[in-house]
Amino acid sequence: MLFNHGDIVMRILSKCQLKELVLYSPQHVARLEQAGQFPKSVQLGPNRVGWVEVEVLDWLRQRLDGREEPKRHS
Repeated sequence: MLFNHGDIVMRILSKCQLKELVLYSPQHVARLEQAGQFPKSVQLGPNRVGWVEVEVLDWLRQRLDGREEPKRHS
């Protein structure tokens, strides 16, 4: 789903799309959100939520950037 906000076009991820991207269960995502460790979902309707794709990708990028470089054995 694309959301047009002025000049900015954002993609909103569904629960299924989010699960494919981060490989976490919806329950674990909810726990991380409540702990402030994952981007907040957006309420789209009474029974529908989504996540802003760029926020989720930034979250993933932080995890990738935080990885330790492999130790080299001499």
